[in-house]
Amino acid sequence: MSRRPHAWCALAFGVLYCLSCQSLPSGPARPNVILLMADDMGWGDFGPGATTLTPQLDAMAHSGLTFHRFYAAAPVCSPTRGSALTGRHPSRYGVSGANAGHLPAEEHTLAEYLKEVGYATGHFGKWHLGTLTTKKKDSNRGGPGKTSHYSPPWEHGFDVCFSTEAKVPTYDPMVDPGTGEPYGTAYWTGPGEEVLDGLEGDDSALIMDRALEFIQESTEEGRPFFAVVWFHAPHKPVVAGPEHLARHPDRKGSAQHYRGCLSAMDDQVGRLRAALRECGVADETMVWFTSDNGPEGSNNTLGTTRGLRGRKRSLFEGGVRVPGILEWPDRVTAGETTSVPSVTSDYLPTVLSLLGLEVRDERPIDGVDLSPLLGGERVPRSQAIGFHSGGRQAWIDGHYKIVRNNKGKPFGLFELSVDPEEAVDLSGEDSARAEEMMSALARWRSSCELSAAGEDYR
Repeated sequence: MSRRPHAWCALAFGVLYCLSCQSLPSGPARPNVILLMADDMGWGDFGPGATTLTPQLDAMAHSGLTFHRFYAAAPVCSPTRGSALTGRHPSRYGVSGANAGHLPAEEHTLAEYLKEVGYATGHFGKWHLGTLTTKKKDSNRGGPGKTSHYSPPWEHGFDVCFSTEAKVPTYDPMVDPGTGEPYGTAYWTGPGEEVLDGLEGDDSALIMDRALEFIQESTEEGRPFFAVVWFHAPHKPVVAGPEHLARHPDRKGSAQHYRGCLSAMDDQVGRLRAALRECGVADETMVWFTSDNGPEGSNNTLGTTRGLRGRKRSLFEGGVRVPGILEWPDRVTAGETTSVPSVTSDYLPTVLSLLGLEVRDERPIDGVDLSPLLGGERVPRSQAIGFHSGGRQAWIDGHYKIVRNNKGKPFGLFELSVDPEEAVDLSGEDSARAEEMMSALARWRSSCELSAAGEDYR
């Protein structure tokens, strides 16, 4: 694939994807699908009070559906990413944390489903679901002869890739900002295909360059496309370039870089939205945005949770409640909002439902179909949301949530509709509800353990 970041939409605008491709089943038009994900972006880093940071995301929210209670499936990176592609909680297949396990070949990804019906598929940015090379030292776990966790995106249904195993600096991604030496994590486009040049400047822009090129070529070929764009921003090393630092002169040091980094990523969201409109495919393209978990750092630095308890690595709201937006002019009324609990595991069943495709898997799916929400229905969620991370567990059922700490230590019951900060433990006064939810959580955990052992419920 040639690199033409400045030749976006060279053909006449208004080209639509082909609806008569033989590999596509007959039926309704197939919308394009884009999954955008920030890395370590807090729930308070966009929306009210954050408009100077993310005006493009705010505009996207105003034009689409905003989820007031959207959750990452885990409070750390890798598990959430696996959930977005499989619809299953990653503890079912061994991705328990960042740099732990890998995406197994047996999992059916959204990319594989869509590729089977004629979609062009592309992954751009951070992968973090396995290593990308066995030939040279790379990132956290890649290296000569290290095959046990080799699981690149091109083996999970993605035709086009511009992917890293894990984090890189968010400006000049190949350079360690502290030492000036090579950072040690490469971009790969396929087996043995390391990108060696053209990697200077803002990392979010470099990712979007390749994503837009893929979208352009797919549109020119008359194919619907599925693009996964997983930014590294604002994960550390957080570095902003001069242009974006200049936008935040009221901040200094790491806070200025963090805000500049978010601004840089937000610019690329705006660039994507503008490109889709210019090429006439915005109406039939669903664009989802979220973060993989809550913000890094302490409550006084960098990202914000807007008062929610906990941060990254925590199962309290600040660690798992994240931005959630869907923009899709063909189906979503501008300015819609919902407080129905939703989670990254919902992507797969929702997208498949919207495309008229079925989940061909008898194993448990933790996500649910959110498509009724797109029509403004206020239906309750059909099943609870379970969390398991670092020995801690949580269970969200409607407005109520329980959090259980390590090694059977006391847990809390919270009514999120009136106490989103999880400040008041109701487990004593509402012991019956607490016991019922704990029992449901235990059954779900048993199901996950059977999955991990290869004994999924049928």
